[in-house]
Amino acid sequence: MTNDPFELAQQAADYIAEHTGVPSHDIALVLGSGWGEAAELIGETTATLSASDIPGFSAPAVQGHVGTIRSVLTTDGKRALVLGARTHYYEGKGVRAVVHGVRTAAAAGAKVMVLTNGCGGLNPDWTPGTPVLISDHINLTASSPLEGATFVDLTDLYSSRLRDVARSVDPTLDEGVYAQFTGPHYETPAEVRYAKAIGADLVGMSTALEAIAARHAGMEVFGISLVTNLAAGISPVALSHGEVLEAGQAAGPRISKLLAEIINRI
Repeated sequence: MTNDPFELAQQAADYIAEHTGVPSHDIALVLGSGWGEAAELIGETTATLSASDIPGFSAPAVQGHVGTIRSVLTTDGKRALVLGARTHYYEGKGVRAVVHGVRTAAAAGAKVMVLTNGCGGLNPDWTPGTPVLISDHINLTASSPLEGATFVDLTDLYSSRLRDVARSVDPTLDEGVYAQFTGPHYETPAEVRYAKAIGADLVGMSTALEAIAARHAGMEVFGISLVTNLAAGISPVALSHGEVLEAGQAAGPRISKLLAEIINRI
């Protein structure tokens, strides 16, 4: 296997093109906790590949994520690549593995990268099941997918155009700043207070590193979070992954329909 992450992404894109029969995709989606049903609503799945067969990918390590990559023909004739195999930073496979899906999507031709997640909310008004647009992020992993003297402007990383598209579907959508912690432990109440003090509205364990890689690859980035729980210290009860999955399942049909409508307007 090549040591060059971009060569590996191109190999993966070539494999996807060959085995889906689709030479190029227009848009790519990473579907996090709670968002999986959107793949069914975007359009017709024309091919489903096992992630572990594709160069550089592995089966997901987290319950609630699927280990497939799908090619979907959307209702308006676009080709969407749905990445169900997200690698999290806390899995210890390195940042290259975390952003491999994004780089593969870029190599496969995608011009728009849709990043979704389940996260903790710092705003008490955002009850579990609330979708929130990501307007910016704070990367608290102390790492970057960019290597060497690779300088990329992140001023408008999360596309204001695409957030406007989302609000044309649902004008009530709020937006906020997402802070990526390393995980896999949940944040302490003190860490949540710290995140709030530095400008975060949402806390989670994904997305920021992927968004940086997507911008570097020249893609337009759309991020949306599902608040699955109030963050530690804000929530009166202890946090659990079961709670995250439960909130995702409860909100799944509604938020998946929302995302599908947004995709079809992009």
